[in-house]
Amino acid sequence: MKHQSWFNFKLVTVEKVIYAIVALVLLVGLIIAIIDSEVYEQSYVVEDGLVEYGTAVMLFASSLLCLRRFWQNLRSRKALWLLTTIFLALLFFFGAGEEISWGQRIFGVESGDFFKENNAQGETNLHNLVVGEAKINKIVFGQLLTAFLIVYLFLVPWMFFKYDSIKSLVTKFGVPIPKVHHTVAFLFSTVIVQVIPSGKKWEVYEFAFALIFFLILLLPFNQEIYTNKEAE
Repeated sequence: MKHQSWFNFKLVTVEKVIYAIVALVLLVGLIIAIIDSEVYEQSYVVEDGLVEYGTAVMLFASSLLCLRRFWQNLRSRKALWLLTTIFLALLFFFGAGEEISWGQRIFGVESGDFFKENNAQGETNLHNLVVGEAKINKIVFGQLLTAFLIVYLFLVPWMFFKYDSIKSLVTKFGVPIPKVHHTVAFLFSTVIVQVIPSGKKWEVYEFAFALIFFLILLLPFNQEIYTNKEAE
């Protein structure tokens, strides 16, 4: 099975639109944070604001996309492919729920005693839990996410092209391989976020993450894993 070159920057309409949104949100956030950090924190990335809800919506969209593929292929795909697809659906659903604290503020639900005592924001979610002196959020999004992105965006594509055994394994599990412009978009987002002069810079990074991962799921480099059942 032959692939086009990974170094292909040709974009379809949906990719152009989403990248434009990513760039706009990041650059506008950077400008606002430089001019007035208080406006940035209290209006631009405020709780229950457009950036937070936008992140939740895109994570939920990714979950629905994976769930749709799982349901449509339930009887025609093998177990490993289905397992990966439903895992991704649940993972992105969990991410969307965590982003809005599982609708706690939307429905006016009060946090239980456990979350009041152990959550940095007193909310019903896991990513803001404090264990000892460490916030789970910093561990997950600071260390683990960084390691994952390096492996997934750089090492996995390289191994996919170099080793036929890895390519076969990726196909069997239905793992989407990012395109080169997905990797470039993450690098661009990382650079912009690093120079935002605010402690709440990661809110816009999460938004960019959600949008770019939706694109990876929608139009991966190895799109045949969703269209060619014989590839298994």
